[in-house]
Amino acid sequence: MHSDVELDAIGLLCPLPVLKARKRLKSMATGQVLCVLASDPAAVIDIPHFCAEAGHDLLATEPRNEATAYFIRHG
Repeated sequence: MHSDVELDAIGLLCPLPVLKARKRLKSMATGQVLCVLASDPAAVIDIPHFCAEAGHDLLATEPRNEATAYFIRHG
């Protein structure tokens, strides 16, 4: 899947992947897609919850080596 920006949060633990995603999304335009690479097991719960609360769309997830890629469209 295509993304406009990629954020490497591999090795970071909760809540850092979500906090870094929030900060990066603030600098992006509505409709742009952020790919967050996260290895934290809690991210599978935290990132979808963050998207729902903040009004962003979680478009897809896909495995990437030791991490998972989360594709978030800025809402």
